[in-house]
Amino acid sequence: MGAEPKGRQIELICPKCQNQQYEPSLVVSTLCRSCGNHMNIRDGKPVVRPKHATRLSSASKPPLQHASTGSRAPKKTDSRDASGRGFLRRLFEKAPVMRGINCYHCKFPFEVSSEAQSTQCRKCGGHISLRDYEINQAWRRRIQTRGNVNVGKTGSIIGVHVQCHDLTILGKLAAAVDCSGVLRIRSHGKIIGNMRCRELRVERGAEVEFQGEVYAERAYLDGHVKAQLTCSGTITLEKKAHLQGLARAGGLIVKAGAKHTGLMEVVQPQIAG
Repeated sequence: MGAEPKGRQIELICPKCQNQQYEPSLVVSTLCRSCGNHMNIRDGKPVVRPKHATRLSSASKPPLQHASTGSRAPKKTDSRDASGRGFLRRLFEKAPVMRGINCYHCKFPFEVSSEAQSTQCRKCGGHISLRDYEINQAWRRRIQTRGNVNVGKTGSIIGVHVQCHDLTILGKLAAAVDCSGVLRIRSHGKIIGNMRCRELRVERGAEVEFQGEVYAERAYLDGHVKAQLTCSGTITLEKKAHLQGLARAGGLIVKAGAKHTGLMEVVQPQIAG
């Protein structure tokens, strides 16, 4: 096909460089012969073709949602929780074992993990040590913890104040004791100082004389005990027990073979905090 006569051509002026050129009247798009600019032809006039750009959304903003469809962006699933632990780890991980203690500053009771080495009182905010002590020699320093204290056969605590959770005595003790757990005695001899505990246990074969006053919520005796004993609960005398002295308690259980020599008062005393 030959070139179209000028009568059938239209004059186009490039909107970018103002170059004049002739194109067939049926043309729908063309390029400027001067600057190469692409032009769409509408109603015999050139129109610059719009340039499309790709815009990246910010990482902190969620993707735009189409108003007509109401579609939501898919939620990102992650097997990790807020602490960063994976699903399998949480599945096989054992729940921490808790134990009850009370603050040795304000006596407030609460629970802590059995693996903790220290904590903070939830009421007064005081620091509480949870350190355990193994004593196998002479000890003359104050002990303040809500961990456990074990006094071995060769160990002794003399002339200091002891605050702990469970206290087990196989050696010598000449100290005041504030025990939030079990006070367990397996030794012989005299114990100097006032004793305060949640539960008193004197094991079978032990022979002990308390020269101070003893306060407990409950007591289980299976040895020879000489004491002035006050319990808010009951005193249980096992079959090998022999209790000498004044006993004040909410009740007294005496099993076959056990003995009690002294006064017995059935009362409900207030244990000082």
